[in-house]
Amino acid sequence: MNTGFQEIKDMPPPASTTGAIGWIRQNLLSSPANVVMTVIATYLILSFLPPILDWALFSADFFGTSQDDCTSSGACWVFINKRLDLFIYGFYPSEEYWRVDLVFAFLAITFVPQFFDAFPYKKQFGIIALVVLPVVAGVLLLGGSFGLAEVDTNKWGGLMLTLVLAYVGIVAALPIGILLALGRQSEMPVIRTICVCFIELWRGVPLISVLFMASVMLPLFLPEGMNFNKLLRALIGIVMFQSAYMAEVVRGGLQAIPKGQSEAASALGISYWKSMRLIILPQALKLVIPGIVNTFIALFKDTTLVLIIGLLDILASVQSSIVDPAWRDVSTEGYVFAAFSFWIFCFSISRYSQRLERKLNTGHKN
Repeated sequence: MNTGFQEIKDMPPPASTTGAIGWIRQNLLSSPANVVMTVIATYLILSFLPPILDWALFSADFFGTSQDDCTSSGACWVFINKRLDLFIYGFYPSEEYWRVDLVFAFLAITFVPQFFDAFPYKKQFGIIALVVLPVVAGVLLLGGSFGLAEVDTNKWGGLMLTLVLAYVGIVAALPIGILLALGRQSEMPVIRTICVCFIELWRGVPLISVLFMASVMLPLFLPEGMNFNKLLRALIGIVMFQSAYMAEVVRGGLQAIPKGQSEAASALGISYWKSMRLIILPQALKLVIPGIVNTFIALFKDTTLVLIIGLLDILASVQSSIVDPAWRDVSTEGYVFAAFSFWIFCFSISRYSQRLERKLNTGHKN
């Protein structure tokens, strides 16, 4: 039966609300304030970006053997090219570079898959990165076994040393921080007092003082004939210092969990450690992912302070190179390279944490 009504097909949305134009209208021109901010940002980009690109790329010198080959008005990346081995390996023997490269490759193989949701063995690779990789890296870098020549830690430097300090600090500081946070909330007065004193002691002292004490004062308290190398002393100081900050971050997550959950677990006969492992800690750590990652990034950047005890990380390697009379006026290029290296790793850590937040649905959208 003909009712007189004609079916109307769905019309496509207006072109001004979709695609690039729609995105611009929604995100850049949606209000008078956004319009003003967009104009200011556009002006700043057009004012600063072209000169920066011209200096860094278009007018830069990339190839040569000395500063005499830097004839243009741009950056002298020849300096970075000639000193790249020092910036990455420090004073590690050149014939043993393959060992460092192998450690870098293992690090990439175990961590890069964590950024891809479709990768099938992310959990297994993560466990390998946290448990197996430190042992393998220690055997390869130190040598002295399996036919490998021994390399003293005094020869370690550059990016390799920075990654070693940051990686060991991150892997060790998190579990110690969790134990300290649990101890600070313990009902046993002795345990709680010890944890509180430990946390407040290390939080109240600057890291530069901790490194100095670990390097100079620690050997004075050791038994005669016992001594730690300088790198190990620095690692101990960094781990103790960062674990105190990590403990407070984790404690914030523990306090955010309703007490009723632990009481319910206790009523069901679940032991304290089992309830913490299966119920409380997973929720608490999920809530404080931003704080944990922020501590990791701060630790990564704080590794530059080991210069005061004679260890040359990537920044110290750059600083030692720019005072070479053979390379004049290349400090900008050196510091840009060091800053970019730190930014790459810190940005990667930040992006992974955001991906982890979205996967765990923590409620943090940006």
